[in-house]
Amino acid sequence: MNRSMMTHRSKDYKDLHRSIVEKLRKALETDMHIILAATSSSGFLESCVRCGVQSKMLGISNGSFGERWQKIGTANGKEVVKLQVPWGKAVRPKDLEGTVDESTEAVTLVSNESSTGVFNPVEDLIRAIREEGDPLVFIDGVTSVGAIDLRLDRIDVDALVFGTQKALALPPGLAVICASDRLLEKAKSVENRGFYFDLLELKKYADKDYAMTTPPVSLMYGLDFQLDRMLKEGMTSRYERHQEMADIVREWAERRAGLFAEQGHRSNTITVVNNTEFNFDAIQNSLEGKGYEISGGYGKLKDETYRIGHMGDLTVPDIREFLAVMNKVMEELA
Repeated sequence: MNRSMMTHRSKDYKDLHRSIVEKLRKALETDMHIILAATSSSGFLESCVRCGVQSKMLGISNGSFGERWQKIGTANGKEVVKLQVPWGKAVRPKDLEGTVDESTEAVTLVSNESSTGVFNPVEDLIRAIREEGDPLVFIDGVTSVGAIDLRLDRIDVDALVFGTQKALALPPGLAVICASDRLLEKAKSVENRGFYFDLLELKKYADKDYAMTTPPVSLMYGLDFQLDRMLKEGMTSRYERHQEMADIVREWAERRAGLFAEQGHRSNTITVVNNTEFNFDAIQNSLEGKGYEISGGYGKLKDETYRIGHMGDLTVPDIREFLAVMNKVMEELA
């Protein structure tokens, strides 16, 4: 990432852009359209809504980031039908019965709800949606891609959105959308798609291996390098490593106050731990003094939980070492 800058209209940039897209195709096993942009993932969530919905959408939520999809729809003047599932619970196919009709243009869903530590059964849910109707399906894959198996050759999805800063283990600032032909075709008939996040305009440049506006070239160097590392590790091995790290953290958390997410639907990238005993700020301050950091509860779970991430380039020894430190911190605070 410390390489020299280059103009994003040069042949060198074009080669870098193409290299990233080709490696993403291998990692995700997809032939969908891949578009990169300088934004957080929320920017491309908005692209989905602005380009794929003229009037009405179904927003499925079982946590704070499901609610974000709903808020984006409302902010862009769409009619948002809200399907609310209790926090800590996974969305199930039966929850979708009767929720989709001919007027439903799109359904939004979070694959891995990091506010609650729940992983939703994406394949089963998409299958259930298709049984109800034929809307576009948009997936937030922010804390899934690169750690949890979301290979696009197996799921009938119209958009998958993710960024660089989670399981790809890079700084924030670059987002990716994998878009279907159906979504891009629908966009042609949707009014007021905006400018910066108009997928049709972005695709014109992506088809030529360019970015529409100035991209974060340093981050792209990093992403190209990181994709090489991921493919060398092997995606199956990478998913297995994340599963093992998650199992270790979950076993530890069960011996504490327990996990917020229901059993059988727990995330392999983040564990949300119930906190009935300790002041989170005290935990965090002590951890920081030892070179570690975790996250507090998110949204309405702020005072009830804390969150431990186990994704990206972390390894099983890293996790074991961290939990040993965590035990020491809790002994000191008890």
